[in-house]
Amino acid sequence: MRYNFNQIEKKWQEYWAKNQTFKAENNSEKPKYYVLDMFPYPSGAGLHVGHPLGYIASDIYARYKRHKGFNVLHPQGYDSFGLPAEQYAIQTGQHPALTTEANINRYREQLDQIGFSFDWIREVRTSEPDYYKWTQWIFIQLFDSWYDFESEKARPISELEEIFAAEGNSGVNAACDDDVEQFTVTQWNNFSSEEKQKQLLKYRLTYLAETEVNWCPQLGTVLANDEIVNGVSERGGYPVIRKKMTQWSMRISAFAERLLQGLNELDWTESLKESQRNWIGKSVGALVEFKVQGSEFKVPVFTTRPDTIFGVTFMTLAPEHELVEKITTPEHKSEVEAYVQATAKRSERERMADVKTISGVFTGAYAEHPFTKEPVPIWIGDYVLAGYGTGAVMAVPCGDQRDYEFAKHFDLPIRNIFENVDISEEAYSGKEGTVIANSDFLDGLEYKAALQKAILELEKIGQGKGKTNYRLRDAVFSRQRYWGEPFPVYYVEGLPQMIEKEHLPLRLPEVEKYLPTETGEPPLGNATDWAWDTEKNEVVENSKIDHKTVFPLELNTMPGWAGSSWYLFRYMDPQNEERFASEEALEYWENVDLYIGGSEHATGHLLYSRFWTKFLKDRGFLPVEEPFKKLINQGMILGTSAFVYRLEGENKFVSKKLSEAHNVQPIHADVSLVNASDELDIEGFKKWRPEFADAEFVTEDGKYIVGREVEKMSKSKYNVVNPDDICENYGADTLRMYEMFLGPLEQAKPWNTAGITGVHNFLKKLWKLYHDEDNKIIVSDGKASADSLKTLHKTIKKVTEDIESFSFNTSVSTFMICVNELSAQKCHFREVLEPLAILIAPYAPHISEELWEKLGHDTSVTTAAYPVYEEKFLVESTKEYPISFNGKMRFTLELPLDMSKDEIEKTVLAHEKTQQQLDGRVPKKVIVVPGKIVNIVG
Repeated sequence: MRYNFNQIEKKWQEYWAKNQTFKAENNSEKPKYYVLDMFPYPSGAGLHVGHPLGYIASDIYARYKRHKGFNVLHPQGYDSFGLPAEQYAIQTGQHPALTTEANINRYREQLDQIGFSFDWIREVRTSEPDYYKWTQWIFIQLFDSWYDFESEKARPISELEEIFAAEGNSGVNAACDDDVEQFTVTQWNNFSSEEKQKQLLKYRLTYLAETEVNWCPQLGTVLANDEIVNGVSERGGYPVIRKKMTQWSMRISAFAERLLQGLNELDWTESLKESQRNWIGKSVGALVEFKVQGSEFKVPVFTTRPDTIFGVTFMTLAPEHELVEKITTPEHKSEVEAYVQATAKRSERERMADVKTISGVFTGAYAEHPFTKEPVPIWIGDYVLAGYGTGAVMAVPCGDQRDYEFAKHFDLPIRNIFENVDISEEAYSGKEGTVIANSDFLDGLEYKAALQKAILELEKIGQGKGKTNYRLRDAVFSRQRYWGEPFPVYYVEGLPQMIEKEHLPLRLPEVEKYLPTETGEPPLGNATDWAWDTEKNEVVENSKIDHKTVFPLELNTMPGWAGSSWYLFRYMDPQNEERFASEEALEYWENVDLYIGGSEHATGHLLYSRFWTKFLKDRGFLPVEEPFKKLINQGMILGTSAFVYRLEGENKFVSKKLSEAHNVQPIHADVSLVNASDELDIEGFKKWRPEFADAEFVTEDGKYIVGREVEKMSKSKYNVVNPDDICENYGADTLRMYEMFLGPLEQAKPWNTAGITGVHNFLKKLWKLYHDEDNKIIVSDGKASADSLKTLHKTIKKVTEDIESFSFNTSVSTFMICVNELSAQKCHFREVLEPLAILIAPYAPHISEELWEKLGHDTSVTTAAYPVYEEKFLVESTKEYPISFNGKMRFTLELPLDMSKDEIEKTVLAHEKTQQQLDGRVPKKVIVVPGKIVNIVG
């Protein structure tokens, strides 16, 4: 008898593709369910066994929902724009489109091999023009919108123009630039067209602004905060500096409160929600204005504790603050400039994380205290960030630990404003209920009353007001790279103009090289045909630019998160040429019911996608405000790395035990060169690393034993396990079940190929339940035993509970117990084995399809209804009674639970074993406790 998994899996994968088994309908009487994975970036390395973990989990749930009668949308696609393909193009000269296509083909081959139930008809690729046409369209809608705080929604920019023309801007409560000045109706109507455009640009949801950015010279592009790790680029590990550049930005900060409140309605983990709450960073306090002595400048400061204003002894500005250059006195200029330059080399994330280093420089300037009018020295320090709050803090050393340490370090004054609190040793962090003292009008007030009083007094003198602040900053949307979505933007007199929808997509041009130009322009600056003809509405040669009818196009491209912020909606209607998705499809599918992906996207992709969804809902393009109802972060499958030990300074390697007595340098070895007993293939290692071809290997009993360590599975650590090999040697069903068996979905767990044989043997045992030694089906239509029905239904109950709670690892254990019990019971009956084939189908779909066909069905097991759990099969109808004589149990007897006491007594007394025990004696009495015991007293 043979379970030919390779043949079976190939057969059913071809069947699914030919019959479009997993095709979802956009209109169905069935209830809908949308299951989505965070779509992959197709790298040249292909998949390793860690990548499919989340896909397998989502696939199990998608298949389960189909069995439960749902119309399931379970699509897949590729996040195919991005820096890796561009870097490869720079190194090899090969066009990113070619390498991306090759990588996608490799991914598709591997995904199909694992047997996922994706609806491939709906595949999307963010780098395809018919997809990014709609990304460009959404950008244009953002440009043509503003955010109205009164209605708490985005509105068309045309409505803002109408307001300006009727009322001016004094009554507009909108998200806008800080430097917006008030104008009247008359002034607006007298503005030139150019001036009106400039004013509107201050309100648009996507706008041009000079912004502090993370610039990576080696990559030639701006990086988002989440693309930087420990002060260097995540891709390549290159240094990152802070610099000012004119960039496209997205006014995500306008949506901060809605992004915050919306979390309450989502079925996400609390840790994930908390990550977003912290990133959004809501703070309630006051905006205080400090006048700079001897100048017209003012320094606005946001503080959550305006009640501590009498404890201010100095101010600290971010080194990048726009006032630093303007207020620094001549004698401090060189020192300040050197400090600013040094700070530019540190990322914001690095500065935020560094709580030990205290550094700063005095500008020589002083501010005036709003109430006491005392001079307040103005310093700069890198613990203050330009993008958070106003980029300035009023330092209260007695109430803030960082201010306290700064003051102590530079010998600045510390004024205690709290009653009965000793701050001689450490700073006091004020809490609710604190009594304020020595503070003029705040003296003796409790915390909340003091806050309100401080704001009131600041408003009276015109130097402050109550304010809610958010840490969330507008998102920089420009990237100085080639392989990304082109902006549908051309420039007239330096002002951005949008290309009309009917002329989209604006396709990426061909360039000779993918590096920035010699003059520092982005790679698109190398294009010779990159100008927009407004009469022909097409791209033409740059030489035709005349600034009359032909104008220069934007040279930056969009970031990776542009395409991934809305892709879930394109899956709903991917072939639509008139809209990004039809209204009918959007109304039917609404949003994603279950989203599975990595936690690394908590504050990047997930936040941006929520922002875009809310915006599109505001403008009437979507029926929903949130993209993902339920979200699960799968854990990571870790690799078990192998190490060889090289003696320091020598071309000699010693085996693991011998290494403990020497100074050695551990070197990663490819795990494919190590067997299950941790023995290294020495000759294979020498071929793999030619520089060690002549190295000496000192062994233990003729074997070189490697060291082992669990690490992140990665190509650089040579601990990657290829799923192709697992599928070839054990089958995709084994891979699927083993990955689930490793542990809880959300937790990290190490991969151990040695453990996979147990799952493979289980599937062979399952196969054997249905077949004889000649591989012929032996399932009959007879009546199964009560024990077998009990085994089936307790399995249905447990597996269903596990799937609903995403406890897939315990499901696999339950299947193993079930098959063991049915094998022991020699159960070969259809009424048990047919439901079992359906039950296990989401986990091991190929073997289930084969068994289902052999059971006589001519349709896919996918169409079969999910087995119904019936409690009656688990309810005990009999009881095994201990039969005792004078308190000593002599034998057991199984009797129906519904027997009366008299019937139990008669049955027990009539039993032959009872007669043997009594040996003709008449018992004095018989004690019967129904459902428990029978005791015969002689």
